[in-house]
Amino acid sequence: MNQPLVAVSSDIRSFDAYTWHAVPQQYVEAAITGAGVLPMVLPSLGERVDFDGLLSCVDGVMITGSKTNVHPDLYGGEATEANGPYDPARDATTLPLIRKAIERGVPLLAICRGIQEMNVALGGTLATEIQEQEGRLDHRAPPGEHHDLRFAIRQNVAIRPGTCLAGIFGAGDIRVNSVHRQAIDRLGDRLQVEAVAEDGTVEAVSVRDSRGFAVGVQWHPEYWVRSDETSARIFRAFGDAVRAHAAARIGLAAAAE
Repeated sequence: MNQPLVAVSSDIRSFDAYTWHAVPQQYVEAAITGAGVLPMVLPSLGERVDFDGLLSCVDGVMITGSKTNVHPDLYGGEATEANGPYDPARDATTLPLIRKAIERGVPLLAICRGIQEMNVALGGTLATEIQEQEGRLDHRAPPGEHHDLRFAIRQNVAIRPGTCLAGIFGAGDIRVNSVHRQAIDRLGDRLQVEAVAEDGTVEAVSVRDSRGFAVGVQWHPEYWVRSDETSARIFRAFGDAVRAHAAARIGLAAAAE
């Protein structure tokens, strides 16, 4: 109960002549430190995963960011070399997992690529290379290999009143570290906009009438979860939702005995 299990999406990576199912350390650390949950890496095995069985054993789902993009075939777009790279094994795992988690009311936190997967899973589309569109800001990270600079908190987003995030932060502006080159275009079914950037880019969504916590953010709260209160609040809220779900599940199991 004090450290419930959360399924965490993984990327397919190839190095050292092996294929790996990998998760960046920042997400694992943020889950256990910021949310107080135990992250369990879910292999990207697609239809071979028993999603109902999995969601009967965990009390939360976290969909991480990635350098790869959702394959455009999944939302009627065009795959190009510039829009890649892609990770179809991850897509085949995360999209049905997101839909099942929402259906079953299992708390869901989707970050960066995760919010885009969440949108596509619910029938939405994505806009690519948004920095090339008239009136859009350049949301990409500055050049360089220094991650503290790449993920620096530098952008305002406006939280909409009456939303899930307004309950966490209050309505108004917060400062975040949004790093991306594609974004939500047509909003997916059942999704509502939680926050927008100064140029109108959707930066956070939630599921309307969801049975549980179901939030996606385009920025990276995992990176500064130890030192930034805004980042920490998201993970605390997710952790609280996970523990509440775990308590309810245990209560139902006890009542059935």
